[in-house]
Amino acid sequence: MTTSATPPPAQRNGVSKAEPAPPAGRSRRGGGRSPVRRRADTRFVLLCLLPALVLFAVFMIVPTLNVFRMSFYTWSGFSPDMRFVGLDNFRALLDDRQFVRAFQNTVALLVVVTVVTTVMGLFLAALMTRQRLRGRNLYRFVLYVPNVLSVVVIAAIFSAVYDQENGLLNGALRLLSLDGLQQVWLGNQKIVLYSVAVAMVWQSLGYYMVLYMSSMASVPEELYEASALDGASPTRQFFALTLPLIWENLRTTLTFFIMSAVNLSFVLVRAMTGGGPDGSSEVLLSYMYKQAYTNSSYGYGMAIGVVIFAFSFLVSLLVSRATRREPLRY
Repeated sequence: MTTSATPPPAQRNGVSKAEPAPPAGRSRRGGGRSPVRRRADTRFVLLCLLPALVLFAVFMIVPTLNVFRMSFYTWSGFSPDMRFVGLDNFRALLDDRQFVRAFQNTVALLVVVTVVTTVMGLFLAALMTRQRLRGRNLYRFVLYVPNVLSVVVIAAIFSAVYDQENGLLNGALRLLSLDGLQQVWLGNQKIVLYSVAVAMVWQSLGYYMVLYMSSMASVPEELYEASALDGASPTRQFFALTLPLIWENLRTTLTFFIMSAVNLSFVLVRAMTGGGPDGSSEVLLSYMYKQAYTNSSYGYGMAIGVVIFAFSFLVSLLVSRATRREPLRY
């Protein structure tokens, strides 16, 4: 019994082909990069990142660590004498009624402005995206304009709107024969914080509306068509389709907005009311600025800065944890 093995096609034709060599720079195993090439790539990436890392360390990490260090000292900001006092600055904060009031005002502004801006931004984004409005681009432009204006300009605009004698708001109320509703909008302790909140909402609304519109535009139209065939109303589509599918974007914007609202409140309060009347519109950042740079209590001001840092970090962490859910995919 004889067996004959079938030669490969190349040998049958009397021609033997050599196995093709792997490309230069690649190993034979899996076609991956060689260790030498990988190390070279790693060095190149690190060299590219080095300038950004150095700048981040110099302008972010070092100043932040210095704020923490200075919060343990008593220092006027100009004198060469610095005295280590440990946690005394933080103990003094607990007995500082103006600090407690500024903290309460900051929390109130964050809650009111975040809720109003998010709800109105979602509503307007859904309206612009799902409804065939005439002049939709014009509305979007008008709503987005405040975001490109300087915050100081916005403060000047609303100071003029709230003017007691010649302001637009009291003038409109007089025109409508509603004189009893006229107020000293920036001079009444009961309403001054809400007057600032309106300016914050006006400045932020257009930006977040555009963000939500971009997320809603990425939702496939087929999903809306299928739900419409099942009899879903636009409201039902919003809560059952739109909101779950843009949830990750909503989470990100919430965290970002909370961080930016703390800074925005400082600029508007500083420009519109200076913290008055009688500290009723004071927020944490404006109070820190006043203590560090006006009252020459630099160490005490840095202790307030540490509290702001911890507060912002904690609120962002809580919001991120509270809004976590399994993302929906389509």
